[in-house]
Order: sequence, then structure tokens, then C-alpha cells
Amino acid sequence: MKFISSSRMKALDRNCEYLGLLPIQLMENAGAVIAQSIREKLESGKVLFVAGRGNNGGDAFVAARHLAGSSGYAVKVILLGKAQDIRTREACHNFSLLKFSSVQILEIKDSSQLTAAASDWFSEADMIIDAVFGTGVKGDIKEPESIAIDLINRAGTEGKNVISVDIPSGLDPDGADFKKAVYAELTVTFHRMKTGLISERAKEYTGTIKVAEIGICADAEKYVGPGDLTMLYRRKSEGHKGDSGKILVIGGGPYSGAPAFAALAALRAGADIVTVAVPAPIAEIVASYSPNLIVRKLSSDVLCPEDLPILSDLLNSHDVVVIGMGLGRATETFEAVRKILPFCRKAVIDADALSAISDSIFETLAGNCELIVTPHAREFARLRNTKTPESQEARIKAAREFSEEKGVVTLLKGKIDIISDGKQTLLNRTGNAGMTVGGTGDALAGLTGALFSRNPAFLAAACAAYINGAAGDLAFEKAGNGLLATDLIEKIPEIIKEANIG
Repeated sequence: MKFISSSRMKALDRNCEYLGLLPIQLMENAGAVIAQSIREKLESGKVLFVAGRGNNGGDAFVAARHLAGSSGYAVKVILLGKAQDIRTREACHNFSLLKFSSVQILEIKDSSQLTAAASDWFSEADMIIDAVFGTGVKGDIKEPESIAIDLINRAGTEGKNVISVDIPSGLDPDGADFKKAVYAELTVTFHRMKTGLISERAKEYTGTIKVAEIGICADAEKYVGPGDLTMLYRRKSEGHKGDSGKILVIGGGPYSGAPAFAALAALRAGADIVTVAVPAPIAEIVASYSPNLIVRKLSSDVLCPEDLPILSDLLNSHDVVVIGMGLGRATETFEAVRKILPFCRKAVIDADALSAISDSIFETLAGNCELIVTPHAREFARLRNTKTPESQEARIKAAREFSEEKGVVTLLKGKIDIISDGKQTLLNRTGNAGMTVGGTGDALAGLTGALFSRNPAFLAAACAAYINGAAGDLAFEKAGNGLLATDLIEKIPEIIKEANIG
């Protein structure tokens, strides 16, 4: 069985909205599932919904409306707070429908009011529906929610059936410690089993667990979307210079633009500090791209082993190394790449650097350096010493197997990008034909490095592919086939801002 974290589930909801499946539709589906689960447990009787002010409460409002439309049920809803404090538009809409649905409502304005209501509303009910928090619980439980959990549990000890919506309220959805939670006879969770439901301690609270489908689009889970971006690290208001990532770009020699594009993309993706280490002849050219770049001049016309003394301090002081763009394929350059990588904690390997690595390098780095490799089809064929498959399914399988075998995250670039760490795989379909122009892959490498500095490798690679392609799509709207890599780079902040993470 697949398990899902609360943040990933939230991302899927957002991805569904991006695809056109509105949150209110998912809420309707979830509420209908809860109503049906109640009917299966109770043929008729009095049902009390205890609802919070978030989307978990919204699911309960839908279920209450559905149930009240069935013969044999008397339905009441306790709202833990005031109607004007309901936090989402969807939950507020469904709460407003209850007044047309033969449902009795009690808005709890303070804890004493809730305690007073307990003698009648809780004692008269045949079944209690817990929709206080769901996966939305954060920090210590305050009043009146804490008292509500106590009252639900007391009703359970008195023989009332208790059903929890998505997760017993108070229980941490991701398996962290918690102080108190509802003891449910049945937990109806949506789409997939939540990670927090499988712990040993959770078992005494969940009762029977029913996993119910609510119509999540398959592509919301298969393809990277704006929801995935919401899982990325958010810049702290109290942060200091460097807290949002220090990136070292090593590239250039035969080419000067490639390392500059990577560095500029890393800055536009939110990295605080980006240093570009390039061979001596192009150092001034790279510096001329932007005064925001810190440029370190290497010792020769190409990257070579003699540059290690210059690079050693930089490797220690930066979070991620992005290496390969525009390096060329000189023998001494490949030797230098192989000597540099063991000193990296995190690295994004792109372009010419991919030709320098071998099975022995992967073995050396295993457990010591987290790696993201970003090959296109021909580079991937060289890495695997075999032709890259033509069919999409075969490519996905090859990327997954390669990632698992080598212990890396693979971002296989193509019309549909494939991102895999060997255990999980996502696809990305943003991007356009105009992005065949030189430099867009270099931008992707730098963007990946910036995200990798503060996020898990798989998430960083997947989101970088999405952002890079989406920025290219924005640029294409204006420039068409005249799109330049610099046009794409300038659009990166817009995509990040749209996801409300910038």
C-alpha cells in the first residue's frame, strides 16, 4: 500500500485545481464518501458532526447535507467557532447550504458554551463524526478544540460510535508525537493511507481504517505541478545572508555563456550567494553578464587538476556544486571533475561533466555526496553504456533502474522530462519547442542547484524541471521561436511567485 504525507496530499489538491478539478468538487466527493460510510454503520438515528473551521469541517458540512437528505436521520452540526471565521471559501460555501438542508447548527463562541451543549447534543447522538482537524493540526491543541476532543472521547466510552474524517483529530498526520487525539471506531481517510496512521501508537486511535477514493486526477500525481512547488523550503523573514543557499558553479572554458546562465538561474531561483569558478580566459566575460555574480578565476584555459587548491575552500563553503556547463572534454578536465566530486556534499552534474563519471565514481560517492544528474537522451545513453529506449514507458523504467542502482536522482531531459530516485518517479510536461535554443539546459542545472541547497534531491529536481519549463512557456508567449535562455531566466521568479513560495 502507498502512503502519503500531509504536504504531498495538499500538493495533489493544488495540482488537481491546476488541471481544472476544483477544490469544491473534491470536498463534495469527500463528504459524499463520509455520508455513505455513516449509512453503512447506522441505518437510522441521530448523528452529530463536530466540525472545525477548515476543510476537514467542510467535508463534514457536505456529509451532513447528504445525510439529512436521507430518510431516518436527524442531523446536527457543532461548529467550533463562528461562521465568519471559517477559513476556506469551499468550507464556507458548504456551511451556508446547511440552513437549507434540515440540519440543526450550533456555533461555539467559547469553551463554556461547548461544555453546556455537551449534556444534550452529545448524549442524544447515536453517532459522533469527528471533523475537528484532520490533517490540518498544527502545534498544541487550543480551546475549544481540546475540549471537543475530550467530549468526543467521553461519548465513545459511553457507547457512541465515533467516525473520524481523514484522520483522528489531534493525531499527527506525518507520524510525529502528539499529546491527545480522538479515539475513533472508524477512520475514513481520503485517496491514500496517511503516513501518521501506520504508527504503532496511532493504531489505538484509528480503529478500522477505510481508504476512500475522492476522484483525484491521475495526472495530478503523475506529473509535477504547482502543488509540488508548495512543498519547497520557504525563505524565513528572520534569515541571514546565505541561509537560502550558497551555490558554486564550476564550468566554462571552451564556452563562456553556459556557466553564466546556470549562475543567473540559481540567483533567480532564490539562492543567496552564487559563485562561478571558470578558467582564466573567460572570467571577465562571465563577470560582465551581471554584477550579482561572484567570479573566481581558475589557473588555466580549461578546468584542470591544478585548480583543486583554488577550489578547495569554495567546495567547503558552498552548499551545492553545479558542475559541467561549457567545460569541454579535455582529458585534464575530466580528471579534474573526478577529483572534485569526492569533496562535494551535494552536486548537480550536467553536460560535459557527465562524460567524466563512471561506475567507480558512483561507488566512491555513494553515501558521501548526494547527486542529481541531468542528462539528455544521448548523455543518458553514455552513462548507461546502452541506447536510451524510444518508448516513454521504457525510458521511465530505465531512469528508475539507473537511479536505484547508482543511488542518484536522475532528471532525464526530453519533451517529457523524467525525474526518479529509484523509488518514486514524476514526469514533467512544461516547456516548448523554442527551448531547444542553447542555454536553457544550463539554466535548468543552476535552478536545480539552488533548489537542492534547501530541499530533498528528488523534490528539487522535479520542481526545477517544472519551473524551468513553465518559465520557458511564459517567455515563449512573447518571444516565440526567438526565445533566448536569458528570456527564460528572467521569468523564473514569476513562476515561483505564482506558487506563493517566493
